[in-house]
Amino acid sequence: MRELEDRTGVDREVIRIMIREGLLPEPIRPARNAAEYDESHVSGIATIRHLQQTSRLTLKEIKAALSGQSLERPGPASIYSHLETLLSRSFGLEQPATVSLQSLCERYPRAEHDAHTFESMGMLTLIRNEHGYSLSLTDARLVEIWGKIREAGFVEEQGFPPENISFYREAAELVAQHETSIFFRGSDGAIGEEDAARMLETALPLMLDFFGLLRIKAFMASVHRSVKKEEP
Repeated sequence: MRELEDRTGVDREVIRIMIREGLLPEPIRPARNAAEYDESHVSGIATIRHLQQTSRLTLKEIKAALSGQSLERPGPASIYSHLETLLSRSFGLEQPATVSLQSLCERYPRAEHDAHTFESMGMLTLIRNEHGYSLSLTDARLVEIWGKIREAGFVEEQGFPPENISFYREAAELVAQHETSIFFRGSDGAIGEEDAARMLETALPLMLDFFGLLRIKAFMASVHRSVKKEEP
């Protein structure tokens, strides 16, 4: 525990709370008064701290999200990848957190239709179980976002079915391929694994914001061009 405190900079009582809340796996206990921690605990604590610092989430909010509840303060998209990382095999947990499709339907009446539509477009994966369908945290957030877009008036009756954004998947894959190529070409043999992980953890959320701003600029420029064309 002393070594874990030194490696993470987090007090042992806080670490024990993280374990008690199920955010970290239980340590191996070879003896009654001994506990062995590994790299999964170091990585898990770093992820939790990152969520707290960048998104202002409390431990209770993180636990609720991992239990499939919607975040009251959703924040940036990177939150969901970090939450899913906490439940990955590397942190000693076998099954990823999921959200039932039924719970989404209770808040967004068209959620089931949208989920199946997005799955047909290759944007998400529906998980079949004895209670119906469920989705990963990230996939559930996609359906939730579209539900909020519907509430703003972007509905089929106005000419805005979810199929309109089918091009998003290809665009996202193209951007990701370029990003991956650039990163590995630049880091090959020059950056250690830990440094690369640290760089990506910081850069990916920032690049999402960067790309989002470029999209807004491009969209507004396109709107202005369209308006000028329609002017007499």
